[in-house]
Amino acid sequence: MTLSWTQEPYAPQPLADRLARPAAGAEIFWLGQAGFVLRGETGGTVLIDAYLSDHLRAKYAGKLFEHVRMQDAPITPDALPPLDVVLCSHHHSDHMDPDALPLICAANPGTPVVVPAASVDRPARIGLPLSALLPADAGDALDVAPGVRVHVVPSAHEDLEYDEQGRCRFLGYVIELGGVRIYHSGDCAPYPGQAEHLAALAPDIALLPVNGRDTHRRTNGVPGNFHPDEAVALCRDAGIPVLLGHHYGMFAFNTIDAAVYQHAVSTAPGGLSVSLAQQGTVLRGERR
Repeated sequence: MTLSWTQEPYAPQPLADRLARPAAGAEIFWLGQAGFVLRGETGGTVLIDAYLSDHLRAKYAGKLFEHVRMQDAPITPDALPPLDVVLCSHHHSDHMDPDALPLICAANPGTPVVVPAASVDRPARIGLPLSALLPADAGDALDVAPGVRVHVVPSAHEDLEYDEQGRCRFLGYVIELGGVRIYHSGDCAPYPGQAEHLAALAPDIALLPVNGRDTHRRTNGVPGNFHPDEAVALCRDAGIPVLLGHHYGMFAFNTIDAAVYQHAVSTAPGGLSVSLAQQGTVLRGERR
């Protein structure tokens, strides 16, 4: 059977109301930046890299790169549905939200929070319960809930980085959910062996950050991610048939040029579906 994906609007219905309905196939909801809610038709709700607060506005007020939201959060932490697992790809605040995550954990007692083992001190500092933390490293395969398995892979936030014990500081996840494999790279740029590693895990879709990178941002403390053409090339080389770009439209200094992304879309090989995540819509996958 072929897995077919359709992007369907749910707005003006609030996201909280849409998430209160049962899943109809595999469902992918974008929360802005790198945040997503993932649901499987046979059960399982996954939250990954949700940035739902305005924490970074105050932290970087008056700095070179002010973090003023260009998009409102589409949902509040207390309005999320019951979660089976929370995934954080790394310690940066737009992926491990110090204001929202404690509220999410309080509303979901007993739900595991998967974090890089190399950065396990960070969630403890922001007030997450130690009993909820599930430290992970590249190569792990975690059965986190009935019908939900997470394969942990390395990510290179421009570079592969390791702690003193050789554990990856930045992670990606291939999430098995209701028979569908969804790859979320976290913040990532290409690195040697990446396509081969992913090909062995056979994701059905890749959620990749496509805001690119440059020397100006990197030298001022903002490492970058895939250029759009690199994201297309990774999916091509790894045999991933669907690419959903994200990590754009949140902060003015760290978004994408629409023309550059459109060029990448126009040059994508046949058989590869390329699109951008859109708020107010759900990407729904059904086997036909």
